[in-house]
Amino acid sequence: MHPVHLRSAGTSLLLAFDSGEAEIVHWGADLGEHLPDLATLRGPVPHSALDIPVTAGLLPQASSGWAGRPGLRGHRNADGGPGQDFSPALRVVSAQVQDGGRSVLIIHRDSEAGLDVSSELTLHPGGLLELAHTLTNSGAAAYQLEELATVLPVPRDATELLDLTGRWCRENHPQRHAVQQGTWVRTGRHGRTGHDSSLLVAAGTAGFSNRRGQVWATHFGWSGNHEQYLDSLTDGRRMLGAAELLGSGEVVLHPGGSYRTPSLFAAYSGHGLDGITETFYDWFRARPQHVDTTSGRVRPVVLNTWEAVYFDHSLEPLLELAESAAGLGVERFVLDDGWFRGRRDDHAGLGDWFVDEGLWPEGLTPLIDAVTGHGMEFGLWVEPEMVNLDSDVAREHPEWIVGPSALSYKDGGRLPHTWRHQHVLDLANPEAWEYIYGRLDALLRENNIAYLKWDQNRDLTEHGRGGRPSVHEQTLAAYRLFDALKAAHPDVEIESCSSGGARVDLGILQRTDRVWASDCNDALERQTIQRWTQAILPPELVGAHIGPTTSHTTARTHDISFRAITALFGHFGMEWDIRAATDQERATLRRVIALYKRHRALIHSGKRVNADTAEPTLSVHGVVAHDAGEALFAAVSLASAPAEVPGLASLPGLDPTRSYRVRAELPTPLDGDYAHTFTQIQPPAWLEDGAVASGAFLQHVGLPLPVLNPEHALLLHVQAL
Repeated sequence: MHPVHLRSAGTSLLLAFDSGEAEIVHWGADLGEHLPDLATLRGPVPHSALDIPVTAGLLPQASSGWAGRPGLRGHRNADGGPGQDFSPALRVVSAQVQDGGRSVLIIHRDSEAGLDVSSELTLHPGGLLELAHTLTNSGAAAYQLEELATVLPVPRDATELLDLTGRWCRENHPQRHAVQQGTWVRTGRHGRTGHDSSLLVAAGTAGFSNRRGQVWATHFGWSGNHEQYLDSLTDGRRMLGAAELLGSGEVVLHPGGSYRTPSLFAAYSGHGLDGITETFYDWFRARPQHVDTTSGRVRPVVLNTWEAVYFDHSLEPLLELAESAAGLGVERFVLDDGWFRGRRDDHAGLGDWFVDEGLWPEGLTPLIDAVTGHGMEFGLWVEPEMVNLDSDVAREHPEWIVGPSALSYKDGGRLPHTWRHQHVLDLANPEAWEYIYGRLDALLRENNIAYLKWDQNRDLTEHGRGGRPSVHEQTLAAYRLFDALKAAHPDVEIESCSSGGARVDLGILQRTDRVWASDCNDALERQTIQRWTQAILPPELVGAHIGPTTSHTTARTHDISFRAITALFGHFGMEWDIRAATDQERATLRRVIALYKRHRALIHSGKRVNADTAEPTLSVHGVVAHDAGEALFAAVSLASAPAEVPGLASLPGLDPTRSYRVRAELPTPLDGDYAHTFTQIQPPAWLEDGAVASGAFLQHVGLPLPVLNPEHALLLHVQAL
């Protein structure tokens, strides 16, 4: 069987089959057209080892001598008892190149064990690699699957590992360490992606950074339990892998049954993490369902009511809020939690998706008519996967509530501990699924709703049905719910919110239009959260709102320009009782909203760039148009700096041969916080009227920044001359 070589956008994927397995010989920099005879490049056999070279296949397995984490684990309970067919010897029976040389379908088989695996590898036009396996039980007895992993090799040059972690209101913070022998594992047992889940796992050359070094990065597109790992063996080989984390007996394949892994997405970059970002952005923006490609609609300015009114859903204040929002230029008004029956706080009502007749005797129509009458879209908060025990649906259908017992809690079954006073509805139960679908479908048909903020506010602890774990079934059922509602209401946009950023992954983003990166609107926290969320997700998919002057989650106080500049680099909005804003704050908000509308086409289509700054308290990031004719940058002081002056700030990603004019756009002397932004006797000479320089100068020399106070920022607009 001949080798297969897929190439795209500076990336090569080379597979060989001479060992009988599918082996990735190379995933990384483009190899060109002329390749050697791969059979002559088989490695040596060391002492005290197997007598043949060990193959690290696409599905690493002990039957080939692999001593690391296997690609497939499982067994049968057959005539010989449990544990049968524990060690498959899968061999390739066919490999078909498809899609004009962009993908390959590989079929592996072990006839004796009764197992077939089909592997699909696609190298998308922008260089993003997508890999998934499908396991089929071709044997005569049931097969209990424990794990089916997707793995990719990384070279020994990859000596450092970077991943992300976090918690509620502090999602997606980076951590990095040296690669050492052994298996490094990140486990997510939340039943959802998790606040601490890593959007990417990046292995790179020593000291790799935003713009420098080789990087091999993966993302696992799954919204349930999972593991991500790096397996580093004593023979020097390293595998980046990921797998769904299955509970005991959760997936049992009966004869003829199949299981498909979630997709592993992977990118290679020869110029740092920004190259990884560019590869993912190209893939997202090429999707037919991407928000700005199907209809050409821009991402509207949002006002969300949560931090303005919480559960206080009186019509008059909401009408005032809508009028105030329209006066600022808001384009989408979102009514958050508290509109449905019995929902005066978070102890009751979840599951009863009927408009509360006591609060809304005429339904939501008066508010919706007022909102749309002001020229805005109307959006609504829902949490369809959860239920309060104090609800009609829980009282009528206790068997729909998830628990570890085979009995409902009304019949003596044990329930998991509550989380925000709520439990999980068993969407794998067809009756529960149909009920939820019917209620959401009715809401959308009966009301002029353009947008759903779809929340999921708890982990799925002890998640089971019929006494067996069922996170796998629940996740797929939730996906079906999203898909069905999208099919019935294709013009309704859906945001994935999960108490902030606890369900942010490419599984959920196959069926939603944006994510809420965090419940924290503190601009300082958001600088880190948004930077690393946007390492994978384009800004048009990431909600970013101006919060109140004093953050509701951290009690920090920030000037409006810092909050505004932070929120501009995303899908911009506000979550603030803007009725209480001062006249000067409202003037700044109008200016900022106008800035967003003027620049959102650039923000939501250009290349994300992150400068490598020598000072860790200074962040310089921006977005550059693909023709390099325009750019928008933010220079952000994250904390007090050790140096008296910040020095020269590089503006990367511009055309080195063109000349540019750089101007400061925010804050301006018109803003009340302008004087507070800087701590200097005299600003840099260019700040008042702008500077003109070549792209090469701006990248390699840079501009002297003003001395910014900690937790302040400067917005720069760059225009080619």
